[in-house]
Amino acid sequence: MRYEDIHVAGIGRHLPDPIETADAERRGLCARKDVWRTGIEAVCVSAEAPPVMAADAARRAMADAGADPSDIELILHASVHYQGHDLWAAASYVQREAVGNACPAVEVGQQSNGGMAAIELAASFLAARPAGAKALVSTGDRFALPGFDRWRTDPGTICGDGGTAMVLARGAGTPEDGRDAVLLRSAVSVSDPGLEKLGRGARPFADAPLEAARPIDAETPREEAVSELGFTEVLRRLRDGQVRAVEGALSEAGVERGDIDWFVLPHLGLPKMNVQFFEPLGVDRERTTWDWGSRIGHLGAGDQIAGLGELVVSGRLAPGERCLLAGVGAGFTWSAAVVERTRAGAG
Repeated sequence: MRYEDIHVAGIGRHLPDPIETADAERRGLCARKDVWRTGIEAVCVSAEAPPVMAADAARRAMADAGADPSDIELILHASVHYQGHDLWAAASYVQREAVGNACPAVEVGQQSNGGMAAIELAASFLAARPAGAKALVSTGDRFALPGFDRWRTDPGTICGDGGTAMVLARGAGTPEDGRDAVLLRSAVSVSDPGLEKLGRGARPFADAPLEAARPIDAETPREEAVSELGFTEVLRRLRDGQVRAVEGALSEAGVERGDIDWFVLPHLGLPKMNVQFFEPLGVDRERTTWDWGSRIGHLGAGDQIAGLGELVVSGRLAPGERCLLAGVGAGFTWSAAVVERTRAGAG
């Protein structure tokens, strides 16, 4: 979808101190054979629950946006792993802790693509609301044992803990706030449910969480599905899905790939990045936030919000420059969005 007057009013991040991958090896937390090819140098590790980190990030995003709780008309919370309680709504916790109003607070799945999906859903919601309306997107994950082994559960990906948040607003921004605006130009999602078996494999449905494996084993079902579908076919569909989402977002924004100055991509290991992003999209690593992300780890649903925040805070995304955000999540879904940094009030 193309957006004319939706902008990123504020971004917040809660990123715990990182542990060096080399230090994790020395401490016996991981084996070199599992991590050396990923290129990941460090990952954020926290003892806090995911919704606690998400709520802190949300408070920071609200402050960054100068938003009043009464301005927020929708809250969307995305996550990948366990949020700390059973039969419980983490989105409502984020709402209570960070906002305190009574608007709808909804949880978004789609695994690692949850943050991107939530951005698109929030923007589409705001497109039907009056100018000044705002929506809050939050993400939070902690990849901890016994349920998840951040070093081994998903080979080729090393997961980091953290919370992220974004306030989206209807309107182009106000020039009197003295800041540049980050306009959301487009967001597009596509799916291929024929690949959902990559997360299920040949295993029967279980009656309770962690019955199949403890910690979670993402490799075995993937290998079973690839054996059935064929490696070449799976790879083709994974790459095609990402390209379709990216090309769709570029088309909706009315720009070409060469018009994009920066790319914010997931913080996956280098082999996965090469196969799923750098090569099919023709993207140079130097034009992405991956090197920064290699010291954060894969934040589940939060890589794109965290990466965009880094570009904005560091000033690397300069006024007049465009950035493309891209994500992928089991299911499979792919999302992409184009943002442009411009002077506040400029549409």
